[in-house]
Amino acid sequence: MAQDQIRYHRRQYHRRQWLIGAAATAVLLPFASQAEAQGFGLGSLLGSASDKALDKLALPGGYYNDPAIRIGLPFLGGGGGLLGSLLGAGQKLGVTDGIIRTINDAAGTAAGEAKPIFRSAINGISFSDVPGIVQQSDGGTQYLHRSAGEALHGKMSPLVDTALGDLGAYRQLDKLTRRYNFIRSAGVTRESMNKSVTDQGLNGIFSYMGSEEKSLRANPLGKAGDLLGGILKR
Repeated sequence: MAQDQIRYHRRQYHRRQWLIGAAATAVLLPFASQAEAQGFGLGSLLGSASDKALDKLALPGGYYNDPAIRIGLPFLGGGGGLLGSLLGAGQKLGVTDGIIRTINDAAGTAAGEAKPIFRSAINGISFSDVPGIVQQSDGGTQYLHRSAGEALHGKMSPLVDTALGDLGAYRQLDKLTRRYNFIRSAGVTRESMNKSVTDQGLNGIFSYMGSEEKSLRANPLGKAGDLLGGILKR
């Protein structure tokens, strides 16, 4: 009789262990998928977060109307000092208002065309990356920023360059440079403008994407815990 009870408890133990493994696999497997993941898969969640962020930023005034991510003119020497004061004064006088609006519009245009770029980067997330990602409410966005930020910059730069040209930002810059010495002194060129708008534009995308991820994300570890807890009670 005692032996039968031991065998019974062993069978129950092994059954619970098997169920735990199966449940954990069922919960985590969707996050091993990449962009084609369905439902609450990580690829699907991040793809949705990036799409929503890019759609918002592509709207008219998407960048310019949000002071937290509004893009300013680049110049040598950083944001302070005499050159910063000159550019600030120029903006207050309305000298640079037009071009600042244009470069923000250009960033929005580039954002509207960047969905395939971000989707491709999201596809690079592998199963081994998942544990660290799911622990943060915006972990996917943070990971993408760290792992693919440089590559995304390289792919976004041509989009920004085209938008700056098409919307007339480069022409505005050339006109301002000829007219105002402080613009020349600030070291603003087409190349520095492209780099700065791409840098700031990506920062805005990641900021919005992180917010979207937080709002869309269901806590997978919480779901796993609930499921496993239910199994252990059986």
